[in-house]
Amino acid sequence: MSAPTLRERIKGVSLIFACGTALFSDGYGNGIIGSVNTLLKRIYGTDAFPTKYSTTLNSVVFVGTILGMLTFGWISDKVGRKFGMMTSAGIVAFFSALSAASSGANHNFHGLLAMLITCRFFLGIGIGAEYPTGSVSCSEQTEGKNIAKNAQHRWFALATNCMIDLAWCVAAFIPLLMFWICGPHHLRAAWRLSLGLGFFPAIAVFAWRWSMDEPELYKKSSMKAIKIPYMLVLRRYGVQLAAISITWFIYDFIVYPFGIYSSTVVDTITGGDSSLTTVFGWNVVINLFYMPGTIIGAFVVDYLGPKYTMITGLLLQAVFGFAMSAAYEKLKKHIAGFAVIYGIFLCFGEFGPGNNLGLLASKTSPTAIRGQFYGVAAAVGKIGAFVGTWAFPPMITAFEKDHPNNPDWGNTGPFWVGSGLAIFSALITFFFIRPLDHDGMAAEDAAFREYLEAHGFDTSGMGFPDGTETRASSIPEEFDEKEEKVAP
Repeated sequence: MSAPTLRERIKGVSLIFACGTALFSDGYGNGIIGSVNTLLKRIYGTDAFPTKYSTTLNSVVFVGTILGMLTFGWISDKVGRKFGMMTSAGIVAFFSALSAASSGANHNFHGLLAMLITCRFFLGIGIGAEYPTGSVSCSEQTEGKNIAKNAQHRWFALATNCMIDLAWCVAAFIPLLMFWICGPHHLRAAWRLSLGLGFFPAIAVFAWRWSMDEPELYKKSSMKAIKIPYMLVLRRYGVQLAAISITWFIYDFIVYPFGIYSSTVVDTITGGDSSLTTVFGWNVVINLFYMPGTIIGAFVVDYLGPKYTMITGLLLQAVFGFAMSAAYEKLKKHIAGFAVIYGIFLCFGEFGPGNNLGLLASKTSPTAIRGQFYGVAAAVGKIGAFVGTWAFPPMITAFEKDHPNNPDWGNTGPFWVGSGLAIFSALITFFFIRPLDHDGMAAEDAAFREYLEAHGFDTSGMGFPDGTETRASSIPEEFDEKEEKVAP
């Protein structure tokens, strides 16, 4: 077979990004609300807009995201990848626009808040839908004939987690830009525009996906037209699913709440300056900490493999977390050192689990149930984010009570806990998650088919009814050796 041309390689990579880039909406949707809360408090005051309202706005998107992950996991497998991707992008575009436009006409604060909460919930459904549809399709496109083997994992990481992290940076910058444009006397316009601009990346992806076809792996090995034997699936993949779900829970439990420490950095550097330019500007700097980890990790993963790249990131994150715990009191007095080590701590989280959890969730499962496998694992992760957001403040209070004479001890608590959990996650990954090979998804599909047939399940209905279904005899010879290793 001749090597693909430059045009063919570009087309292959563009399909990967068309599938995965919509996760930009995840990062933007989650990142923008913090700055919007700040603007709403400035407009209405803390009495009218207390912390419980901002917490509700932060939390309701998690509920919608979990629902979207679970619902669209089934839709991805049983209805189609493309339908799921188009629907999710449409939901995000519509409710991003509605959250700005509808609330703009509503002068009653409580009515405005109710509209925002409703829009955030449905936005969460659209965001959650992207994981088992867009990310799963993205992983399937990485093993296309026009993608080099030693770049398959890299392109997935760049098109998914890198997009999420980039979106967090953009979401930090947009409110600052809107404040510069609108000025301090037009904050209502600033927050509405900040939310409404989430419409444009979602609708662009919607158009990008319009002419796409279903991935070849899905055409060959889906169970769209037949009943999925869930008990057989759980017997073969249950341990892998549990291990990936637990590690994803731990990752999100750590990464989402640790944003509270950005306020420590900002307050100390600025001396408590409450200027929106200062607050938003330093928020951009804090979010930039994520980018080196995810980009460097993307170029390492094809060489170390997702499993060992993830373990490396987790262990290094634990080292820097323990260092911050032990030296927190001194580091707080030298904020530059605190910011650097805090940034490295965040970087290794993206280098390891941030980049690789999606890879492991999508490529350790067969095509027939990949959407549901991925959706369940990602949903458990989001539950971790929700739990962590509520657990960190009591955790800090509990550590403060243990050392009442040391006011800084409470803030070290999450670093001790987070670092210990990172080591625990590394152990789970080492013992219970298998390494991934390049071009391993087709091999796993073949092994899964053989496993089903060995247990008396009729696989003749797998694949699309146009003759593209895969038979055991039609598996390429290059996968024969892998089948022997994987099949029970």
